[in-house]
Amino acid sequence: MENLIAGRQPVLEALRSDTPLEKIYLLFGTHGGVIQTIQQFAKRRGVPVKEIDRQRFLELYPDANAQGVLAITSSKQYVDIDAILQSAADKGEKPFLLILDEIEDPHNLGALIRTGECAGIHGVVLPRHHSASLNETVTKSSAGASLHLPVAKVTNIATTLDALREQGVWVVGTDTLAKRSYDDLDYTGPIAIVVGNEGKGIRRLVKEKCDFLVKIPMYGKIGSLNASVAGGLILFEAAKGRHKRSGNGGKL
Repeated sequence: MENLIAGRQPVLEALRSDTPLEKIYLLFGTHGGVIQTIQQFAKRRGVPVKEIDRQRFLELYPDANAQGVLAITSSKQYVDIDAILQSAADKGEKPFLLILDEIEDPHNLGALIRTGECAGIHGVVLPRHHSASLNETVTKSSAGASLHLPVAKVTNIATTLDALREQGVWVVGTDTLAKRSYDDLDYTGPIAIVVGNEGKGIRRLVKEKCDFLVKIPMYGKIGSLNASVAGGLILFEAAKGRHKRSGNGGKL
């Protein structure tokens, strides 16, 4: 079960005290001065606020004393991008990042983090908004990898990709309409792999920031793979090349 803070005043105090929060849920139609203050504090701290209907709200917290406000606390301490890049440098390795553009299913998020850790990535980048929270479901799905692998949360994925490219990191995005196959690249240089939303894929602006777009060829009647499966195939294709040619500094 996710760690929850319920009630208007408790959530407001959590915001004021800099308690790590993943997200705030408001029961649809909840209004008032305290609600406005909560929204202002949340915006200032970059904590997403989402309105949900009564059924979803009661699924999260069936107690009537919640006053229409819930906050999900975070057990994860996030890092910034520079810390992930420095981690790679400390190991004498070229950066290998996984960037998840609006992965909303916690099972997919957990599976991707687990696969990334197994493939040897140095860290994960998530958007602050429209992403599954790093809750207990993600922890279980990742077999605990989400607790140990460095994770950064950023306000804008596209801007982050610009910053990474300026530091010499090549960006590879997954796209079912791409002309190039995922196994037709040299992944041994500094690399960031972008996996998009389960239904919509990578957003247009994010896609435009990618140096390469790759696809996984399909041979059956279904035209696409689950996001975590697709990401896993590309991560291990990259890992295979990086371990074979470790230290060669090959370019894409």
